[in-house]
Amino acid sequence: MKVLNLQCEHQHSFEGWFASEDDFVQQGERGLLTCPMCGSATVHKMLSAPRLNLKSARSNEPPASAKPDAAAVSHVPAALQAQWLQAVRTLMAKTEDVGERFATEVRAMHYGDAEERAVRGQATPQQAMELIEEGIEVLPLPALDVFKEPLQ
Repeated sequence: MKVLNLQCEHQHSFEGWFASEDDFVQQGERGLLTCPMCGSATVHKMLSAPRLNLKSARSNEPPASAKPDAAAVSHVPAALQAQWLQAVRTLMAKTEDVGERFATEVRAMHYGDAEERAVRGQATPQQAMELIEEGIEVLPLPALDVFKEPLQ
């Protein structure tokens, strides 16, 4: 298995696991590689150092380069991306997808015509504005097809 550090055109960084270099290239050519943050299909490999697992080099002490320092600030975007993906995973796991019935469902719950529950779905900007004007709290989020599948 090859683990590659990837980045989309919007500078979102993520990992990809491939059987080989050819597998990475073929998936890219077939449009199967997309950014888990924004759904962009413009993905390229980043430079990365190889990792060698040598028995004689094993130690319980982390290498000096792995110890935190002032340069750790550069890792904040990756940490935020990971937190955001975890939040999306939680949202997907704990809500019911009502699809295009979203406005109807939340309105029915608001007025007591349906049992309250955590839902997600699609609404037009006009529908979202009408719900907000009625005092119904909604949180618009980007609708990315990548979130319909398991997030790695």
